[in-house]
Amino acid sequence: MNKQEIGTFLLRVMLGFTFLMHGLSKFQGGLGNISGWFQSIGIPGFMAYVVGTIELVGGIALIFGLGTRIISVLLIFIMAGAILYVKLPAGFMGNGEGTGFELDLVLMIIALHLGLNGSSFLSIDSKLPNRKRGQVSDKMAS
Repeated sequence: MNKQEIGTFLLRVMLGFTFLMHGLSKFQGGLGNISGWFQSIGIPGFMAYVVGTIELVGGIALIFGLGTRIISVLLIFIMAGAILYVKLPAGFMGNGEGTGFELDLVLMIIALHLGLNGSSFLSIDSKLPNRKRGQVSDKMAS
């Protein structure tokens, strides 16, 4: 274990907790309401359910270190959508009428770091068998 592993672990847990809370908020506020808002800004309403589920379940998965790279890539797309569809007009720091995209960008960069590097310290992923593509397991070969 080194300092980088601990730092990446902390990023993974905080990103997971942040998205868990955002997903929980969407479910508590009613996904139907979020769906209507999505439609009002030009995003198909069903995407509210997709985004809410990825945030909630993905946040939990990140906290436990399950599917870190896959979840991180999905969160990159969510943050890119949030920036482009919602926050970009307000600018980086906001314009007094809406919040800026600085936090969304930071979350996206943390997700990018995790997507590129993974996070094995205290993760379920590190306990799973590590098989490369095309490799036949010993049980299947027998």
